[in-house]
Amino acid sequence: MPRAKFPGESTGGKRKDQSPDESITTTQLSSSQKTLPESFKSSNSQEALINAVQSPSTKRAKLDHSSKSHPPNTIAPNKMYDFSKPNHIDLTNRNTPAIMATVQKKPVGMARSSDTGLDTGPKKLVVKNLRKTPRSDPEKYFNDVWAKLDSALSAILRNEKVSCSNEELYRGSENLCRQGRAAPLFKNLCENCRQGISNQFQKPLVSQLSELDDIGILRANIEAWDAWNARLKTIRSIFFFLDRSYLLHSPSLPSIEEMGTNEFRTQVFSHRALKSRILNGACQLVATDRQTNLTEHDSDLLRKAIKMFHSLGVYTSDFEPELLGRSSSYFASWSDQKAETLDLAHYIGESQSLIDRELQRCDTLGLDSTTRKSLETYLEDVLVDQDDRQKLLLSTTGIADLLRSDAIETLKQLYNLLQRRGLCEKLRAPFEAYIADQGSQIVFDEAREQEMVVRLLYFKEKLDTVWEHSFSLHEGLGHSLREAFEAFINKSKRSNMTWGTDNPKPGEMIAKHVDMVLKGGLRAVSATTVAGKSENKEDADASSEDEDVEINRQLDQVLELFRFVHGKAVFEAFYKRDLARRLLLNRSASADAEKSMLTRLKSGLSIFDLDFVRFLIFSAECGAGFTHNLEQMFKDMELAREEVTSYKSQLEERGSRPSVDLNVSVLSASAWPSYPDVPLIIPREVQQQAAVFEKHYKSKHSGRKLTWKHSLAHCQLKANLPKGNKEFVVSSYQAVVLLIFKDRSANDEIPYEHIQAATGLDDVELKRTLQSLACAKYRVLSKTPKGKEIGENDTFSINANFSDPKYRIKINQIQAKESKEENKETHE
Repeated sequence: MPRAKFPGESTGGKRKDQSPDESITTTQLSSSQKTLPESFKSSNSQEALINAVQSPSTKRAKLDHSSKSHPPNTIAPNKMYDFSKPNHIDLTNRNTPAIMATVQKKPVGMARSSDTGLDTGPKKLVVKNLRKTPRSDPEKYFNDVWAKLDSALSAILRNEKVSCSNEELYRGSENLCRQGRAAPLFKNLCENCRQGISNQFQKPLVSQLSELDDIGILRANIEAWDAWNARLKTIRSIFFFLDRSYLLHSPSLPSIEEMGTNEFRTQVFSHRALKSRILNGACQLVATDRQTNLTEHDSDLLRKAIKMFHSLGVYTSDFEPELLGRSSSYFASWSDQKAETLDLAHYIGESQSLIDRELQRCDTLGLDSTTRKSLETYLEDVLVDQDDRQKLLLSTTGIADLLRSDAIETLKQLYNLLQRRGLCEKLRAPFEAYIADQGSQIVFDEAREQEMVVRLLYFKEKLDTVWEHSFSLHEGLGHSLREAFEAFINKSKRSNMTWGTDNPKPGEMIAKHVDMVLKGGLRAVSATTVAGKSENKEDADASSEDEDVEINRQLDQVLELFRFVHGKAVFEAFYKRDLARRLLLNRSASADAEKSMLTRLKSGLSIFDLDFVRFLIFSAECGAGFTHNLEQMFKDMELAREEVTSYKSQLEERGSRPSVDLNVSVLSASAWPSYPDVPLIIPREVQQQAAVFEKHYKSKHSGRKLTWKHSLAHCQLKANLPKGNKEFVVSSYQAVVLLIFKDRSANDEIPYEHIQAATGLDDVELKRTLQSLACAKYRVLSKTPKGKEIGENDTFSINANFSDPKYRIKINQIQAKESKEENKETHE
């Protein structure tokens, strides 16, 4: 690119107006002329000095010391600077007439003698038509350069094409700066930018005030700001040397970019007619976004507006206060409207959604952290901290509804709202009230008494889930959960459920639930699933792989309830009776599970996993005397099996083959529950075998007395029925009744009175026994008349139509169940 030329600046080479004859050349010398060294050799020293003064060269002539001329005459020091003689020349003054006259006298190239004795100097070189470049006027140069710059600035501000190249304009501004004219140059630049912004941006915007709405004014202002930034970039590139050399080292002066921003802010944004409209347009976009989502175009416009406010430096001083003031009013009206029209659940959801949208908008639009924090504070004040809002959020009824409907996420949102102002402790009262109310309903629900423990376990599991996921394991709320659970589970109320006593019902029901688990095993565990809470297939498959693990898990959950029970005497009484039935009737699903339960009751060591929390609890669940009796019961069963084995071995040694295979369990009266003596007429074959065993036992253990308890005895009978042979597992009472029909046909009917006389049972036990044989699932006997209740006038016969695919059938379930009389006796 050719170098820029400015007025007064000289350039190399030929001038355009210079003729060939006028060209200066140092090589085209006439043949008669000599070079400088030759001139020095051929002329005397005086002429050399004269020519050196006249020569345009700045170098002194070098004397030729090799000359063989005569040595110069010696001059006394006091006469060295005496110029009185005409042949002495003052060399310190180039305008000395003597020198000029001497030069004019001597022709070029001729040697002259000198009094000094030096050789003659070189000949004079004459340059024809040499024109001296006149020195330019600095002020004129500044005006000429500025004229070009001013013309270029005007074109740039009008967004027109500039006639000069940017490099030429840059060189001009650089030259002015190097000449020390940076200050007036910057002053003129500021004035031009100020005038250009006013004419090109301010006045057009003001003229559109009546035509555009506030959002339109904002859009036009952003377009003007973008256009000005593009033009300012070009201006800065031209005056870059001024920006980086002069302005950079002048702390009191702004850079060109800062100057452009300040001028736009002063001329456009801060204009009294534009400022309010611009701010209002931005706030209207925010308000529109709060009501309905903005379009992509409007969202981009709002982001550009925020960015412009930051660039102009008016975000904190002008935009933020305006936005916060309008936001505070909007939040207050929004909260009042929602609180009046929505219930607690929807109010919490809407409030959390509002907070999330507001904070997300801050991130999306690039709002300052101070704005985000202020908006968050306003939201907390309006939505949470006000007294009427606290009453709504901490409503006992509303929170109970959320807990009852398992609204885990809504409760979590409620907790987060209250946590913003440290109000989580106030959740304790409504949380405890719900637990007490709901738990009391479960405990005192007579219609669903058998489901009490299952419902309590499910209720406890739900509360643990809420505490963990919704309340983030808050310590105070965890204490409230345990305290409230302990309070309602130990409430007592005189009712038919406890036979008019003050005994808490949960202790009894927990013992029965444990009995069900230990008897039924995995089937019982699956059957305890509460309606609405079903196991998935993967859990069922995993449970089937290890039944003992699942049973132990169920026992841990039940013992967790048991720890809340204060009076454990009721549990001990019922657990002992149920354990006796399981041992005597051989109904335990797992011997290991029985021993594991005993270990838990004895040591109280249990580990509960609650995902993130592990509780290791050491406590003696029951007294040492109670667990000692349980251990004795297990020992008695072991000794009884050994005793029967010894008895049968003795019979085999004697070669005796009794018609009845008798198994006897000898128990310690002090360790086992007490059972009433029920009168029963035992078949003769059984009486004979019992007498033989008693004789055998007393022969080994002298001084001991045996009391026969037939209520827990069971038998296996083989029956030849019209539709097939069967084997029945029945109680001793059922066996005595069925043996009455031995060797009788299906048409033979036996009245109730005859059966009672043959068995010796009282009405209560006999009716229960006949009902289990004639009215239950397996109807071995037929009753006349038909019905579910047993009357004293009823007659009974063998059911000739009885059939079942199974050969071995258990009918003694009634024996494994607790009677009302036994339950009453245990409570009393």
